[in-house]
Formats: sequence, C-alpha cells, structure tokens
Amino acid sequence: METKTSSSRAGEIDLTAIEEIVAARRGLPGALLPILHEVKRRFGYIPHEAVAPIAAGLNLSRAEVHGVISFYHDFRTEPPGRHVVRLCRAESCQAMGAVALEEHIVNAIGAAVGQTSSDGEFTFEPVYCFGNCACSPALMIDDRLYGRATPQTFDAALALCRKKP
Repeated sequence: METKTSSSRAGEIDLTAIEEIVAARRGLPGALLPILHEVKRRFGYIPHEAVAPIAAGLNLSRAEVHGVISFYHDFRTEPPGRHVVRLCRAESCQAMGAVALEEHIVNAIGAAVGQTSSDGEFTFEPVYCFGNCACSPALMIDDRLYGRATPQTFDAALALCRKKP
C-alpha cells in the first residue's frame, strides 16, 4: 500500500495513518471526538491536513470537523513545544495567585498564554480547572501537576525541563 504524505511545519503527516484512525473508529457513537483524540495522541496536535480525510470518512463537512476542533481547547492545530505548560484560570486559582504566576511564566519562557516560545521549547496554555482547587494555584508541566504553585515552584520545574534531553 502506498503511503500518502503531506507537508507540515512539523514534518511529514502520514495521511494513511489518519485514514486508518478514522476507519477504526467511524462506527463508534459520536466517532468524531474519539478520532480527534487519537489523532492528537498520535501526532501531538490535529494537523490541518487531517481535516479533509476525517470529514470524508465521517460524511461531514470540513467546516463541521473544524468547528469541533476549534470549540474544544484540548485540540490544537499547530505542533506544541517540547514542553507544555498549563496554568489553571478558574476562580480558586485566580484568587490564590495564578494571575501573578502567569506573568512570571510568560517572562520565564518567553511565550504568552496560547503561544509557543520562539525556540519551540514551551507552549503555554490556559486550563479552566484541574480539579485541584484545594491546592490552588494549580500548574501542570507536561504530565506533572503542581499544587500551591509559586514562581519558585515553577522555576524549579523549569530547570528540570531544561535538563531533559
């Protein structure tokens, strides 16, 4: 079987893999979300090139697929940085210092909320609750959750990230 690819900023996107993901899940109730989650798991984001084969496989318009991707904050259409920093913006975290912590993070990594640093190392994303309200403010770097986060907590975690190969 011939592998179809398409150019992307992150390299080559294997469209055959996307078609296989769609074929394996199209029979599920509400198949679009499981398909998008699997594409995100496999590629780290939802490549623009994935929209057309997903739409075709589910008999949806590209606009419908794009609408779901853009509605859910968990889906991104650009490759993330090597490390993803998420800061809770819910009321409890805001009340306990998340606003000041956000400013510190922006200055430390050189990326505003919703952006990736110019060196591609860090993507900074807002989250609207980790369910860790008793330990506000909450911060997640990659898959590690930090409660009662402070600028010092963040700086220590950042130093660990920078040491990782």
